[in-house]
Amino acid sequence: MYGPMTSLTVRLPSGDDLPKVGLGTWDIDGATVRASVRAALDGDYTHVDTAEGYQNEGEIGETLADYDREDLFLTSKVLPANLNYESVIESCENSLDRLGTDYLDLYLIHWPNPAISLRETLDAMKTLSDDGKVRNVGVSNFSGYQLSNALHVTDVPIAVNQIEFHPWFQRRDLVDYCQSNGVAVEAAAPLGRTKVLQDSTIQDIAETYDRSPAQIVLKWAVEKDIVVLPKSSSATHIAENGALFDWELDTEDQRRIDELDRNQPVYDTLERDWSREVYGIPE
Repeated sequence: MYGPMTSLTVRLPSGDDLPKVGLGTWDIDGATVRASVRAALDGDYTHVDTAEGYQNEGEIGETLADYDREDLFLTSKVLPANLNYESVIESCENSLDRLGTDYLDLYLIHWPNPAISLRETLDAMKTLSDDGKVRNVGVSNFSGYQLSNALHVTDVPIAVNQIEFHPWFQRRDLVDYCQSNGVAVEAAAPLGRTKVLQDSTIQDIAETYDRSPAQIVLKWAVEKDIVVLPKSSSATHIAENGALFDWELDTEDQRRIDELDRNQPVYDTLERDWSREVYGIPE
């Protein structure tokens, strides 16, 4: 199902508008992330996505200080090792301090953790929401089953599920489940970490429209009412990635991209290394 072509945002249960294009900041830090955020905010972006696990909140906060906070939509995430009640509160407060803000527009559970009660985590999220430190609560990398659990153990609306989504990994059942339950879908790695850009169909469509392959992939997603979070350290690519709302893909080209699904993730695989420090599960 394709959403309105002219819509720049997705409406969240709180009534807040989530911009359909945000700047992803995974795996960039230091001067690079400062320059990326500045290039985005000096252009048409108002939405920045980070996480405590990205270890770049301090640099992002320094850059955000030059902009009007009320004009921005800022997301961060809590590591799966920190999902017990007290640690969620502490992680959020530390993120707020590093980002130089009193509140987050969206705070996500970065990955589910089977060793920690989801109800306990969401109780902490409710406290943060009640205290005005978090305006919207969400999850990331949750399956349909995990999202169903979250929806049933808290009174706080689950506003977002940020998942891996791109033409080679379309997850139609999960996307349908999210959207039918009022949960916005955000596409992490919307370009398949650039692998999808080499697809011959994408390149052919890009040539037809005189657009970049990245623009074709991102446009296809936003027309499905999916929020995209492309990462780039290039000011030119950042600008191109945001230029999605004054043109349309025709129905046939949408269908051609729909048919590229391989069920092929670039990072969200069933195999997990549960010994990793980010999970905090003792041996």
